Amino acid sequence: MNDQQLTLSELQNQVKGSLEETFTAPVWVIAEISEMTVNRSGHCYLDLVETGQRTDNVIARCRATIWSYTFRMLRPYFETSTGQVFNEGLKVLLQAKVEYHEVYGFSLNIRDIDPVYTLGDMARQRREIIRRLQEDGVFEMNKELELPMVPQRIAIISSPTAAGLQDFMDQLHNNPHQFVFYTKLFDAVMQGSEAPQSIMNALDLIFEHEDLFDAVVIIRGGGAQLDLACFDHYELASHVAQFPLPVITGIGHDKDDTVIDLVAHTRLKTPTAVAEFLISGALRFSQELKELEKHFTELVTDQLEDNKTRLNDAADQLNQLVSQMIVAQQNRLTIARIQLANKSEAFLKRQQSELRQLMVGVLNLTNRFVFRQNHLLDHSGNKLRFVFREQIINNKNLINQFQYLIKIRSLDQIQKEKKNISSIQEKLRLVDPQNILRRGYSLTMINGKIIKSVQQLKKGDQLETRMSDGIIESKVEKTNQT
Repeated sequence: MNDQQLTLSELQNQVKGSLEETFTAPVWVIAEISEMTVNRSGHCYLDLVETGQRTDNVIARCRATIWSYTFRMLRPYFETSTGQVFNEGLKVLLQAKVEYHEVYGFSLNIRDIDPVYTLGDMARQRREIIRRLQEDGVFEMNKELELPMVPQRIAIISSPTAAGLQDFMDQLHNNPHQFVFYTKLFDAVMQGSEAPQSIMNALDLIFEHEDLFDAVVIIRGGGAQLDLACFDHYELASHVAQFPLPVITGIGHDKDDTVIDLVAHTRLKTPTAVAEFLISGALRFSQELKELEKHFTELVTDQLEDNKTRLNDAADQLNQLVSQMIVAQQNRLTIARIQLANKSEAFLKRQQSELRQLMVGVLNLTNRFVFRQNHLLDHSGNKLRFVFREQIINNKNLINQFQYLIKIRSLDQIQKEKKNISSIQEKLRLVDPQNILRRGYSLTMINGKIIKSVQQLKKGDQLETRMSDGIIESKVEKTNQT
C-alpha cells in the first residue's frame, strides 16, 4: 500500500499546479463548436469537441469560456472577417489559456480567434460539398431541365416577411406589359440553422403538386453575407439539383455564389432580377409572336398578290380561249343553220310523229299513275281514320279513369276535413266558458279581472261571481291564505 495519501482537493491542486507549470502561456487549439450559450451578462459558454477524420465519433471534449469583454470584440471581428455567424457547427482555431478548477474541472479561457482558419475550413467544406454532388452525378441535373418558353405558374420559396418577396411580387404582377403570372408562396426560414430543412420541406410540398407549376423561385432579399452560409448545405443542394422543376435563385447577393446557386437552373442576383427575368422571357416570347405574326402577314400578302397575278393571267387566257371558242361555235352554227334549213322539213315531220306517239304514251301512263295514287290515298285515309278513332277511344277511357279517381280522392279528402272540423268544434265546445260554468264552475272577478290569488284581495273589495245562470255580487270581509 502506498504510504502517500492525498485528499481530493490536494490531488486536484497538484493537477492544477502541473497544468499551470506546463501551460504558462496561451495555446492555439483547433476544435469544433458543439454547443454555445450566451447568458444575460454577455459571457459566452462553449462546448468544444474533436471528431475522427473518417467518422463523426467524438474523440475529445472540453468546456470553454469567452468572457463578455472579450466576446464583444471577438464576435464582430470573426463575423466581419469570415462572413459567417459565430455559432455552433463551426470549426475554429482558438487561442486559449488552459485552466483547471477544483470543482468545475478542466476548461479553456479563450483570448483570441483566427478567422483565416475558419475561412479555409469553410472553403474546404464548400469544395467538399461540390465534389460530392459531382460524384453523385446530380450537379448539373437541374440545369439540364428545359425551362418553359413562358413560365407563368411560379412556386415561390421565401419568408413571408422578407422585403425581397414584396419587391418580387410588385415587380412581377405590376409589370408594364400586363403579363399575367400565377404565384403560390411556400413559407420557409431563409437564414440560420433551421433554413436548410425548412427550404427542403417547402420543396417537398411543391413536389406533391409539381404539375401545377412551371418553375420554382427561391428568393431572400438583402442581408448580411454571413447569413448565407445556410445555402452551402449538401442535402439542400442535392434537393435543388434533383428537383424535377427548374429552380431559379435570387438570394440577394452578388459577390460569391452559394452552392444552391451553382446547382440551380438559373442564378440571378436579387428577387427583382428574378422577376425581371420572368417578365423579359414573356416579353421575348411576345415579341417573337409579333414577329411571327408580321412574317405570316407578309407571307399571306405575298401569296395573295401572287395568286392575284396568276388569276389575272388565267383570266386573260380564258378570255382569249372563250373568244376563240365563240368564233368556232359561230362558224359551226352557221354551217348547222344551213344544214338545218335543208333538213328541217323532214325533221319536223318525224318529230311531229314522234311527239304524237309520245303524247299518247304519256297520257296512258298519267292515267294509270293517277289511278294508283288515288287508290293508295283512299287506303291511307281509311287506315288513318281507324288509328285516330282508336286513339280517341283510349284517351276518353283515360280521362274517365282520371275523373273517377279525382272524384273518389276528393270525396275522401272532404270526409277527412269534415271529421277534422267536427273534432275541432267539439274541442271548442268543451273549452267554451259557458259550458264550463254549466258544469258547476264559477268565475270570480274584481274590477272586470279574474281573481287568481287571495293576495289580490283586501278587506272591503267588491267582488262579482259569474255562474251559468246569473251574477252574484259580494264583499270581502276576511281572507285566509293556505
